[in-house]
Amino acid sequence: MTLLATPATRILAVEDDPALASHLQAHLQGCGFDVTMSHDGSEGLRLARAQHFDLILMDILLPGSNGLDVLQRLREQRHVPVILMSALGAEPDRIAGFSKGADDYLPKPFSLGELSVRIEAILRRVAYERRGQPPLPADALTFHEDRCDVCHDGQWATLTSTEYRLLETFSRHAEEVLSKAFLYQHVLHRGYSQHDRSLDMHVSNVRRKLKAIGYSGKRLESVWGKGYVLTARES
Repeated sequence: MTLLATPATRILAVEDDPALASHLQAHLQGCGFDVTMSHDGSEGLRLARAQHFDLILMDILLPGSNGLDVLQRLREQRHVPVILMSALGAEPDRIAGFSKGADDYLPKPFSLGELSVRIEAILRRVAYERRGQPPLPADALTFHEDRCDVCHDGQWATLTSTEYRLLETFSRHAEEVLSKAFLYQHVLHRGYSQHDRSLDMHVSNVRRKLKAIGYSGKRLESVWGKGYVLTARES
């Protein structure tokens, strides 16, 4: 499999387990990435703030600072894609990860092959987002592709790149019901499974963040048995 790696593609991996960290570094460097390793949360946050990275892999159970806390603090300043890695794979743990701003959540143990697929999917999305499409107006909501975020009345929603891509897709198809299968394929870039709640979590996060900045021009509504729609109509 060929990953979307160039010599300038930089990945920060924050993992305290020495064996896994070694495997991650060897695998990612073998794929052609410029890899920086960190072994505790505080150092990982410092590196993520001080340097440019195209993607961050981060464990949750870290010394120094919990991975979820690191992610929350990072999201105050950076919108770099983040994949969480954790032995805590239950649904409440995944929901907590997405709520803090994760773009993906990979339960341990995982194969390096699966990790590669997920990295490739995220880098493909980022490459698409950087094609220089103009900001899209949606009533009083302004889309800023360069920041992967939306602004309303001077307030930023602080979306993750996945949440931004999801909302942008809904905006392009306003008043059109989009199926979960379509959204998984075109936004998450993987097949739909009825047991996969990732999309629902991302939709919930977008709703919450739009409400937090006072935006009510359009709403993300669930359409039972069909999917979701961005609509200005009253329910």
